[in-house]
Amino acid sequence: MSDDTIHLLKECDSGTKTAVNSIKEVLDNVSSETLQGILTDSVQEHEKIGNEVHTLLSEYGESGKDPAPMARAMSWVKINAKLLNDPSDETIAALMTDGCNMGIKQVATYENKYPTADKKAHNLAKKLISEEQHLLEELRAFL
Repeated sequence: MSDDTIHLLKECDSGTKTAVNSIKEVLDNVSSETLQGILTDSVQEHEKIGNEVHTLLSEYGESGKDPAPMARAMSWVKINAKLLNDPSDETIAALMTDGCNMGIKQVATYENKYPTADKKAHNLAKKLISEEQHLLEELRAFL
């Protein structure tokens, strides 16, 4: 096990938590049952990936990583400001699309930054990116 493995897993942990928090922030504003289901399913998938990350971190005697407080605050402000002006499903889909793109970019960046991370860590990073891409595809119908 290398330090890269721990760093990559911690960034994946932070990413899953950020995604879950952001999705939960908008759920009460969703009017479409279909969009509600898509977002709820995505929360469950992100939590599942997060649990797999936690299991590996525990095996290595490490704990997870929470998203940076400033990043969480900025995300909350952005989401709530946009929803205050336009609480439509289209706005929610646009916000979530931005979040997916940011998540894909961040996880891919960390995969490249930590090349000696073990295969399990890279597989979880790829799984997280795949979930973000899947959510992006499903959100397109609401844009």
